[in-house]
Amino acid sequence: MARSAIINVMVQTAMKAGRSLARDFGEVQNLQVSLKGPGDYVSQADRKAEEIIHAELSKVRPGYSFLMEERGAVEGDDDQHRWIVDPLDGTTNFLHGIPIFSISIALERQGQIVAGVVYNPAMDELYTAERGGGAFMNDRRLRVAARKHLSDAVVSTGVPHLGRGHHGRALLELKNVMGETAGIRRFGSAALDLAYVAAGRVDGYWENWLAPWDVAAGILLVREAGGFCTDHKGGQDMFDEGSIVAGNEPIHRALLKTIQKTA
Repeated sequence: MARSAIINVMVQTAMKAGRSLARDFGEVQNLQVSLKGPGDYVSQADRKAEEIIHAELSKVRPGYSFLMEERGAVEGDDDQHRWIVDPLDGTTNFLHGIPIFSISIALERQGQIVAGVVYNPAMDELYTAERGGGAFMNDRRLRVAARKHLSDAVVSTGVPHLGRGHHGRALLELKNVMGETAGIRRFGSAALDLAYVAAGRVDGYWENWLAPWDVAAGILLVREAGGFCTDHKGGQDMFDEGSIVAGNEPIHRALLKTIQKTA
């Protein structure tokens, strides 16, 4: 697979940060961890990965802005381009030695996501997508699953933890979807949830209380694999609404309808 220059930059950056995370993952019990909020941990590994990503991307595209999980918004001279970065999506998995976590890097141009990379260094799985160029995992072309009925589908989700989100609403949504599907999975990394939809590993995915860096790259992966992504209202305000529903066309439509029963 021939990659564009911008995708090559993003891949090299993600893999460099991934090597740092992989080293720290092997020493997870020795990490110094600080409490960022109830049930929401940030480690020195997280910060180190973000520093690597910021330095590498700033070097090759010095004027671009950033939106990063730890640093927040970093304004650049170029107001047409913005990197949206999660250096460690799945921090709780990482800190518990569960090898389901990822680095997520997206490039936004004039408000449109045009390139995305999601990398799981523990499994050496690299997901890439460029607008109009398809989605790939380790150079293999991806396509969303072909199942048409929610009753045959396995879908993934995220549930709010201590001190975050609306637990009552989440439980009601979970109950409604459980009654309509063949199975539900909770992986703990929104970026990988979306990558798994793109790869056809799960048929659909929904979650609330998300940030742009959780989903920016994954949205493009799903769309370039032939899938659909909207917010929980069926619109395109995933970043502002903080919600996402994804899948192929019939699964997305049925999942969205089931979730909207909660409202």
